[in-house]
Amino acid sequence: MRYGFLMAGLLLIAAPVQAEEHPRSTYVTLVLQAFAAKVECPGTDVVYQDLVQKAEQMKLPEGTTEKVRKAIAWMHTGGKMGEKQDDDLMAEVAVATQATDLNQRRLGMPTWCEAQKTNLAGLIRAKGG
Repeated sequence: MRYGFLMAGLLLIAAPVQAEEHPRSTYVTLVLQAFAAKVECPGTDVVYQDLVQKAEQMKLPEGTTEKVRKAIAWMHTGGKMGEKQDDDLMAEVAVATQATDLNQRRLGMPTWCEAQKTNLAGLIRAKGG
C-alpha cells in the first residue's frame, strides 16, 4: 500500500515536468479525452478546428492533430479506421487511453463527464453550440 502512495506521489511530482518536456503527449491526452467525452458524455461535441488551434498554441508541428486523430481511431477500432502512426505516438495514445479509462472508472462516468466541461474548456462544447 505504501508503495502505491509513493508511486502516485512520484507521478504527481513528475507530471508537470513531463508535460513541459513532452507537449505532444499532453496534447494526445487532451485529444483522446475530448473524443471520449464526445462518445461518453451526452450532449457533448468536439470541433476539429478547436483541436488544431490548441496544437498551434502548444507549438506542435503542423499536421499533429490529424496524426493524433488517425492514431486514436486506429487503436480504438482495432485497425479498422484511421492509420497506425509511429511507435512513439502509438505508445502515447495507449498511455492516454489507460489513464482516461482509469479516471472514468475511478470517478464514475457522470462525474468524469462533468469534470471534462472544465478540463477541456475550448476543446469540447455542447452539441449544436
